[in-house]
Amino acid sequence: MNQPYNDIIAGLRRYDYVADADIAGALFLAEQLNKPILIEGEAGVGKTEIARVLAKLKDTELIRLQCYEGLDCNAALYEWNYQKQIVSIRLNELRNNRELSIGDLYSRDYLLERPILKALTAAKRAVLLLDEIDRSDEEFEALLLETLAEYQLTIPEFGTIKAQHPPYIVLTSNRTRELTDALRRRCLYLWINYPSFQKELEVIQIKVPGLGAALASQATSFVQALRRERLNKVPGLSEAIDWAKALQSTGVRVLERADVEATIGCLLKDQHDIRNLKETMVGPLLQKGGHGLDP
Repeated sequence: MNQPYNDIIAGLRRYDYVADADIAGALFLAEQLNKPILIEGEAGVGKTEIARVLAKLKDTELIRLQCYEGLDCNAALYEWNYQKQIVSIRLNELRNNRELSIGDLYSRDYLLERPILKALTAAKRAVLLLDEIDRSDEEFEALLLETLAEYQLTIPEFGTIKAQHPPYIVLTSNRTRELTDALRRRCLYLWINYPSFQKELEVIQIKVPGLGAALASQATSFVQALRRERLNKVPGLSEAIDWAKALQSTGVRVLERADVEATIGCLLKDQHDIRNLKETMVGPLLQKGGHGLDP
């Protein structure tokens, strides 16, 4: 493995993020090529956490935009302070000042920075997280293309604002819809799968210190086996961590059926999955994957 990749893996590990060569390589190339990075994968596998840890690693601000259907320019890019503009007009009328122009009203003083413009104008290189970009509309994707390609934003009434310190841009997607080719072409791409047994065990031991090696291994094996079952909502790494914390908080030492059933709401988030687990799966899963063995 390349030394820069090792350095990134070690740096992320200092902030309790367990990365592999694919993640390290994507982050390294995103910085070297000065390109945004699009991270896709199932829910709960650590996509958003990459941006959080990257901000810590670079000792910079994390600027997050949570995407949703109907997200528009005013909420994401910039907005004009119309109230302040109206007040300025009225004050100038009262003072009989005829020199106020349209250009004066659409100056920087009246511009409200939303997350994307805030990241472009930051005093140092920030991390801009566009979280769950797949939940936004294609029209919003079109608004992003200039920023993703050139790290700048053109405001019709004002002009073009180009970043002095281009931000690290991280986009995440759970693939609830297919993203446009135009957006994909402007980004590097990273797919994060469900973790292997060893990686998940390592993460749980880091995130839930004091859990105990045997129980951590047993819980990891159970989760790994559970993911191979037919489920409506497959648990991610974040749910596995929550479940491990629940087991620790209830004083579990060795995983038993009653422990699983009492805490299963931390792991599964669908009533049919929980019912099926309790009726048919707990026993076989404990036997198949719940004894601390790598499945």
